[in-house]
Amino acid sequence: MQTSESFRLSAMLSFSGGLQDAYTFNVRGKVFANAQTGNVVLMSQNFMMGQWDAGIRYMLPLVSFAAGVFITEQIEFRCKNAKKFHWRQIVLLIEIALLGIVGFLPSNMNMAANMLVSFTCAMQVQAFRKVHGYGYASTMCIGNLRSGTESLSHYFRNGDEASLIKALHFLGIILFFAIGAGAGGVISMVLYTRTIWLSMLFLIIVTVMMRKESR
Repeated sequence: MQTSESFRLSAMLSFSGGLQDAYTFNVRGKVFANAQTGNVVLMSQNFMMGQWDAGIRYMLPLVSFAAGVFITEQIEFRCKNAKKFHWRQIVLLIEIALLGIVGFLPSNMNMAANMLVSFTCAMQVQAFRKVHGYGYASTMCIGNLRSGTESLSHYFRNGDEASLIKALHFLGIILFFAIGAGAGGVISMVLYTRTIWLSMLFLIIVTVMMRKESR
């Protein structure tokens, strides 16, 4: 198993993902950095009501998220055989740099901050897609909740221990996401725009953990 698929690393990414979502919602104008479904709902609602400025406020993070996925796929293709760094480390270093910039942006630049956070979230969810071989998302919960509940149902129906282990992995990831979101909400009342730097710290640790990642 690769380091990038370990539960410990995935839990740290999920904590960081939860913190980022709480950060943009609480500090940057109630926009979701990760949960793009919420942005689609709010974007459509505002456009239908003729509130174009508000609609665009929710549309731009969507575009930024899509761009993050696109860029990450290009990085994987072009850097998969890089010798000095694993391609996922390159993605993490870009994330860290961009989140560092976000922490310096004042409140009148919330739009730019939300776009950058959405971009980095997309990079993370595209680059890290498995925990112990199970497909998951480190920046959102709906898919993890579905997979975890399905596996738990299989366990109660068949007594399959592998299904229980799988369910516990997903539920653990959700728990760390929730802890990160809660921490982000509380810390943002103290550090405000600089709260995002805590997410940077976790990503730096993850980058170091991946120093022996195989290609």
